[in-house]
Amino acid sequence: MEIREGQMVPLGYGKFARSDKIISLERIEDERGPGRRTLVYVDNVKSPLVASRTENSILSNMVEIPSEELEATAALELLYDIRDDIQQIGPMLRKSIKKEAEFDLDKIEKRINEILQHEIESGEFM
Repeated sequence: MEIREGQMVPLGYGKFARSDKIISLERIEDERGPGRRTLVYVDNVKSPLVASRTENSILSNMVEIPSEELEATAALELLYDIRDDIQQIGPMLRKSIKKEAEFDLDKIEKRINEILQHEIESGEFM
């Protein structure tokens, strides 16, 4: 991957950084949510910027990435977001959803965790 020189990269909510000044991207794990997806470390800026966009969407603006790789990464990123949202659903609501819609959130969460764990162990993602 080669960084596009001097490209302005949108971070969301009116924040931008030059592609060649971004040092690293860090996915926010704790307190992640709307407006809080990625920490962006920029050269000569003391504190990281909080971006509302995901690390992969920022990265895709910074570099040339093959579309197949970008699509696979976006799919895995979507799984992270779905898992994060499912984890916010309490046990009583989960039971109600399972009963009313025959939609087992526990089973889905378990399968998502298996997929993500496989990706982490294989080193193919992140």
